[in-house]
Amino acid sequence: MDVLLTANRPLGQYYMVSTQFLTESAYMNMDIGSAIIEYTGDYNFSSSPIFPDRLPEAKDVEAAMRFTGLIRSLADEDYPISVPLNVTMKMFIVVSMNYLCRNRTYCDDPTAHKIIASSMNNISWANPTVDVLEAYYGNISGYYTTDFPDRPLVMYNFTAKDKDDDVAITDEATKVKVLNYNESVEIVFQGTDVIGGSGVHPMHMHGYSFYVVGMGQGNFNNETDPLTYNLIDPPKANTFIVPKSGWLAIRFVADNPGVWFWHCHFDRHLSWGMDTVFIVKNGETEETSIRPPPSDMPACIFSKHDISIRKWDDNNAGDDQDYL
Repeated sequence: MDVLLTANRPLGQYYMVSTQFLTESAYMNMDIGSAIIEYTGDYNFSSSPIFPDRLPEAKDVEAAMRFTGLIRSLADEDYPISVPLNVTMKMFIVVSMNYLCRNRTYCDDPTAHKIIASSMNNISWANPTVDVLEAYYGNISGYYTTDFPDRPLVMYNFTAKDKDDDVAITDEATKVKVLNYNESVEIVFQGTDVIGGSGVHPMHMHGYSFYVVGMGQGNFNNETDPLTYNLIDPPKANTFIVPKSGWLAIRFVADNPGVWFWHCHFDRHLSWGMDTVFIVKNGETEETSIRPPPSDMPACIFSKHDISIRKWDDNNAGDDQDYL
């Protein structure tokens, strides 16, 4: 985190202290980071600063949420912001840990070959054999579909400890979301407690920075939680954390045409499938259209890609069922 510090305190020495915040049960280095900020000027250097004796506990979620909620944009004449107010596209994305297995009904069967996975709206990303950018620009069909869901197909108590085993089972697919140029987008990311929730998810978007207009604990309430949005001076970032068993609301304007990857920034979760792609359509001018590839770009040798939803088996192939 980068911060701006205004040196407006009385002349003296001050401690700056940082502590760990944990959502996992794994062992972590719990050392406290500290430094002393020392003013220049004429004052008594003999008095030592007082080290803070009451720091938040490592798993104090409320303290972490309060601290994160203090982050603001400058939102002044030198650093203006423009938060989208008239949203034209709303998405509710459930980010979850999951299982892939051969038999979706009896995933705990010893022959199910269950493996850990992750997903967004119960779609675990499957890498295509031709990248989406090249397939989209070249109008090459058969490597992805444009039906990434705007909301989960099944609603449930996302943050409950006890839930049906079926909600932990996901499928693989290469589904992308298409946005019109200049569309105002709001995404609410909802964390879950499926398979223990696996902590937080730092969601990262390529090609864009977004405004973090809200976050909270528990299940998102689409009637009351939007009333708490900060539309005045929200922070602007390209990565922000979805709290464990909580939600994050972001807004941005889709004014950068192209093909843009977005994903959880934990490499493990990304490799397990918590990622997908935005395709932002061209505007009406050359300046608002996707740039062509370089003239010396090597040609790819295309291979057949199965875009059906894939069920897991021994070889991660076969047992496919076309749901599209």
